Amino acid sequence: MNLRLTDDEAQALRTRAEQEGRSMNEVAREAIHRYVSDRDDRLGALIQRVASEDAELLDRLGR
Repeated sequence: MNLRLTDDEAQALRTRAEQEGRSMNEVAREAIHRYVSDRDDRLGALIQRVASEDAELLDRLGR
C-alpha cells in the first residue's frame, strides 16, 4: 500500500515523529489503528449527539 500525503501533511507527520523520537511509519500506523479501533465509539457518540440535538425534529418525524 502507498499512502500519498500532501506536502503539509507529510511535514506535520515528520515533525510529530521527530518530536516523539519515532519513525513516520510508526506514528502513521498508530494513528490509523486508533482511527479504526475507536470508530464504533465515535459513531455512537455522534449518533447520540444528533439524537439529542435534534430530538424535537426526530419526534415530529416519527408521528
